[in-house]
Amino acid sequence: MSRVSAILFATRGRGRWDWTDWVSYLYLALGLILMFGPVLWLVLSSFKTEAGLIEFPPRLLPYEQAHAAVAGYPKLLPLYEITAGEMKGNKLAEIRRIGLQAQMVDPAQPEQIVRVPTQDRTPVRELRFAWGNYTELMGRFNFGTYLWNSVFITVVATLITLLINSMAAFALSKYSFRGRDTTFLLILATLMIPPTIVLVPNFFIAASLGLVNSLWGVIWPGVATPTGVFLLRQYMLTIPDDLIDAARMDHASEWRIYWRIILPLTAPALAVLAIFSVMWRWNEFLWPMVVLNKSETFTLQLALNSFQGELTTSWNYLLAMTVLTLLPVTVIFALLQRYITQGIASSGVK
Repeated sequence: MSRVSAILFATRGRGRWDWTDWVSYLYLALGLILMFGPVLWLVLSSFKTEAGLIEFPPRLLPYEQAHAAVAGYPKLLPLYEITAGEMKGNKLAEIRRIGLQAQMVDPAQPEQIVRVPTQDRTPVRELRFAWGNYTELMGRFNFGTYLWNSVFITVVATLITLLINSMAAFALSKYSFRGRDTTFLLILATLMIPPTIVLVPNFFIAASLGLVNSLWGVIWPGVATPTGVFLLRQYMLTIPDDLIDAARMDHASEWRIYWRIILPLTAPALAVLAIFSVMWRWNEFLWPMVVLNKSETFTLQLALNSFQGELTTSWNYLLAMTVLTLLPVTVIFALLQRYITQGIASSGVK
């Protein structure tokens, strides 16, 4: 813990703060607010009720109007603090409002009803988390099906991506054949093609193969990525060829060399590609929107889009679902982010 605090509060000067320290920490604080401020607002807003979301001026924390149980009244009554008049400073419960006058009662003396002008009172606020936004989401929304679709597509597509890209990178890095460099340059050249250019051809191919409204129709078109091939090839170039030659002298097959030698040594780069693939697949929206038309095949991203009604939108449930959608990829990135720097640095990617 002392090591962490020493890193966080390190200064340029010895035992004192230099002006560059103030500038650096202010810059870092500004960046922290800009990066995580919207996420914090999203998470806290997901615990607000629908009335709390449209409240003006908006509040960061989910404050709601307090209610009190009053004898003789079956429902909880909203509490207000009186700001003027004889009852100033008291907290009264509203029975009903008629125009600019409100009939109110003291919860301790429910038999006495007083009239208070609406401009002479202010609502009593209390911190209250609307957990119902999450618990009621399952009943109002087929969240489990959409979650399973997203998990299935992400996991299967990531595994196939790692297999195909690593095999291509192995061939381009350890085999010598005519046109190898040209093939590699053509693979890199596909990075210059916008995804929307090949959207229609991919759809026609998926339709001819019967993959429309199928989860496999989302998986197959993107399993081979030029970024993955480039990343893995650059890493495999650092593996000595003597290891492969020694394995061949021991009569190891090419598949065994790939599976037992290349893949274990390429684990850091594979971890980086796995993280990227999970993030790409989990957040993918355009291609699933084109190839999936039935609601039972929707991913979470498509479900979020369809959850918005034409006339009204339940923003409290939408925000709660957005938070649940962000959680898996955030946890995976937080646990495996250290492999990104290690894998990219070892791959020689500038």
